[in-house]
Amino acid sequence: MAGEPDTRQEGTFSTCSFAIVRSDMLNDAMIKELCDQIDLHGGTCHLDNYPDDRLDLDNVTHIISATTDFPDYYSALDRFIHVVKPTWVTVSIATGKLAHPRKYSPDPNLFMNDVVATCVELPQGDADAIAGGILAMGGNYSFKLTSQITHVVALNMENDVCESIQEKNLNIKMVLPHWFDDCLRLGKKIDEGPYLLPDPEILNPPLNQAPSCSPSRKHLSGATSASPSSTKAPSLNGRKGLRVFKKKRILLEKDLQISDVLRGVLNGMILASDGTVVDKASEADILVCKYRDGQNYNYATAKQKDVGNLAWLYYLIIHDLWTSPLRRLLHYPLPKKPLEGFAGLKIGLSNYSGEARTYLENLISATGAICTKTLKQDNDFLITAHRKSEKVNAAEEWGITVVNHLWVEESFAKWQKQSITKSRYTHFPTKTNLGEVVGQTEIDRKVIEAKFLNLDAIPSETLPGRRRIQASTKVNSSVPPSESSERGNVTQTPVRLHSQANGKENGTPATEGSRKSKTAAAVKLQEMTPDIALFEKERKRVGGVVYGGRRKDDPERVEPGRKRSAEPAEPAITTKKTPKRQRTGPTPVEIRLLISGYKPWVGNAKKEVNDTKKLRELGISIVDVPAKATHFAVPGIVRTPKFMVAVAYAPMILTTDFIEACLSADELVDPSDYELVDKQKEKEYKVKLKDALQKARENDHKLLEGYSLYCTEKVSGGYETFKTIAEANGASLAPYRGRQMTIPSRRVGEDDAETANEVVLLSSDTAEDKTLWPKFQRVAADSRREPFVLLGEWLLTTALRQEIQPFESYELTKLKAK
Repeated sequence: MAGEPDTRQEGTFSTCSFAIVRSDMLNDAMIKELCDQIDLHGGTCHLDNYPDDRLDLDNVTHIISATTDFPDYYSALDRFIHVVKPTWVTVSIATGKLAHPRKYSPDPNLFMNDVVATCVELPQGDADAIAGGILAMGGNYSFKLTSQITHVVALNMENDVCESIQEKNLNIKMVLPHWFDDCLRLGKKIDEGPYLLPDPEILNPPLNQAPSCSPSRKHLSGATSASPSSTKAPSLNGRKGLRVFKKKRILLEKDLQISDVLRGVLNGMILASDGTVVDKASEADILVCKYRDGQNYNYATAKQKDVGNLAWLYYLIIHDLWTSPLRRLLHYPLPKKPLEGFAGLKIGLSNYSGEARTYLENLISATGAICTKTLKQDNDFLITAHRKSEKVNAAEEWGITVVNHLWVEESFAKWQKQSITKSRYTHFPTKTNLGEVVGQTEIDRKVIEAKFLNLDAIPSETLPGRRRIQASTKVNSSVPPSESSERGNVTQTPVRLHSQANGKENGTPATEGSRKSKTAAAVKLQEMTPDIALFEKERKRVGGVVYGGRRKDDPERVEPGRKRSAEPAEPAITTKKTPKRQRTGPTPVEIRLLISGYKPWVGNAKKEVNDTKKLRELGISIVDVPAKATHFAVPGIVRTPKFMVAVAYAPMILTTDFIEACLSADELVDPSDYELVDKQKEKEYKVKLKDALQKARENDHKLLEGYSLYCTEKVSGGYETFKTIAEANGASLAPYRGRQMTIPSRRVGEDDAETANEVVLLSSDTAEDKTLWPKFQRVAADSRREPFVLLGEWLLTTALRQEIQPFESYELTKLKAK
């Protein structure tokens, strides 16, 4: 009954002791309510005078905070103290036991931590992949619709769950699985708007319309430049009595290169705010400097003090609110040397505006590269928020690498040039402007310690135990972060670079090295390892999670009913249908099947989903990427992009009767009985399919390796189709629109093979394309290359037959260099 204590839940927090972090998102009224609930269920709250004082970490097991942006966050992690959001308290009380703390962490890297999802009528593999990714990224997954669900993942509205949500007008977002796939690829949570059922915009995007963007200012405000000289300095006069400096000891380093007048104003402000200005790093809580260099910087870093730049200090003054200098890339001191591989690079920007553009311009400069105002042929990279712009078209035509801003952000944060082969850097969701996630990447303190901490720069008398610390740092830096966090069953206690606690420089906590700490470390790592490993495996999976999914024979597959996959039972929302069926053990995958032109599935998504599930239970996993397929089911030989690309990978090609036979027999039939024989099309296309597949195995995707191919926009089939086919056969293909461009020259001593001198333009014979031919001739002549203008048919026939076709039969005109 209301108002009466629930004796069954009494004592839920009896072993817990809490500290609570005040913030804009967690005010005094909310804190009081939390404390009342904790006290009612046997817990203890320690209400320090935060933020005026640091948290007392000696007597707490949990910290409740809506953000990780508070001074004691990293110290808490070092002590294995759980940092959880307020909702963790609510869920723990509701279930009568402590909820898993990682699922309620405010860590922004766990970008799904406010998502509780369920999948409806998806192929089992897709549902498994989505569940694993959500859990790994801090969210929750349920196998049924409950009152806690925030997202339902479905392909359409034709199911009882989505209909019930719509009828009852429940506050639940119904999204396509494509939304999760795009979030997973980017490593960021993007807006669900374009993916929302019943009319997802990504399936019917307006032609040539650029995605709009309303970027969040909180990630960029006051953090667009590392140097306040290039931004509007805050008004310092009258800014006294700031709480952010209270009881803080601050050292303003000499390398800031600020005037004596400004230094005096800053000193006076700190002193007037009950802070202290010091001259030695050993006496400071905070170091403000310009560069990641020098004795004071290295000492403060080794002691894990707060180290920020002048822009960060100004941010604290303006907002009178604490933020970690690691939270924003340009709030941390800059390296003195350029990032290896970036010095002298010319990088252009497109589709970013306002603070986002200013921030990226300064970030590019901080790497040692040059940010160009305009895009020219000598640019090395173009960073864009989406692909719909003239600059992007020009970059593709000129062979300039096109990436999103995550590439430069993560290169800077990790201080290592990131490979553009990682799909997240070249992924552009159709209706998403990536400007909405600019500025969310943070500095990694492990990278700072591994790549910038120089203990030799610190006098030994100022840092006792330097040799031990240096040895520990070298050990840590030799292991990549991703590797050290996923060592399977190997459990290691993290090395602490200092013993500072609550301002005590040389104290030795009794728990350091103790059995309690080691046990806590082991438990925490064991809790995290399954989800991390599961996410990493899904992240590397070709094609994401929209199709294909996790194999049933995968030992890390999330099975329905596993306790780690979902929270304890919650009140279910009643729907029209609650299907239940007995599940059998996992069936090993024997065939990975690519399908094209299967008529029973055309316009019948529900049958496709049901058949896909049944086929999976028979050992057949449906894939949509030719590179993953072992078999390809198709009605006959067709010159579709999927068929042409698939031939290059030489799967066993079957008729679609194979699908019907398996479904009818309810077993995996012999695929060799259904190999495709299409004499009519073989005669029409002058190809023997069996021979073409054998040649494809011998070519090993290198049939067109070394060829320089270009393509007009009017070519029959379209540029994207031709690009996919060319790449599957080892060639690169660039668009040609008649703009000024450079074709790589043939130099003396270069390979004498004919392909080294030939450059091919695939074109239509329309009047518009004919105007491009003379320009192409001049560009090729300037590069000492022999130009050929061929019908697009040449590439299609070459790819289908898996042998290079003579140019003569497809030549529109042979343009001789004059």
